[in-house]
Amino acid sequence: MRINLFNAGKRFNRDWIFRKADLTFLPGHTYAITGSNGSGKSTLLQTVAGSMDISEGKIDWQVNGASVEADNIYRYLTIAAPYVEVIEEMTAAEFLQFHRQFKPLLKGISITEIINLVGLEKAATKQIRYYSSGMKQRIKLAQAIFSDSPLLLLDEPCTNLDVSGFELYQKLILDYAANKTIIVSSNDVNEFSFCENVINIMDYK
Repeated sequence: MRINLFNAGKRFNRDWIFRKADLTFLPGHTYAITGSNGSGKSTLLQTVAGSMDISEGKIDWQVNGASVEADNIYRYLTIAAPYVEVIEEMTAAEFLQFHRQFKPLLKGISITEIINLVGLEKAATKQIRYYSSGMKQRIKLAQAIFSDSPLLLLDEPCTNLDVSGFELYQKLILDYAANKTIIVSSNDVNEFSFCENVINIMDYK
């Protein structure tokens, strides 16, 4: 997926979060959006996702050279973020089965295999409400990374993960997201060390 921002800006009331952003995200490449807490990283990520309108400028999304309307961008992306909730009344398997009705999962891998890969096999039959915060983050990463979509958006993807969780995250990206356009919003280098390009939100204030 190719995404172009032309002189893009976003403000809330009179406060500009970012302005004059001319950015290009190319298919199959990896990007990090960095900056201090509260600087607007998540806001920029959500405008790229089409879930938040910009206040000035233009954003153009293209899939295989064809433009996509903002209302349809959700069809081509998955996201893992602290503000994205899971359905806690479901088990991990039920949640992934429900999710795949809207976004197909990667071919050649079963839901059982996905649950094993993210280390939740011992809790596979438990409702997600009984998961720890780190386990919930693992299932969020599973639904995002294992979806067959060209754009992967990650906002502070290792929130609540321990050291083994960080290592798992890096391995999942390497093994299962190599062909995706990936954009990571974070100020922790361990979350975006694989990214080829780094965008500092402070450059667009």
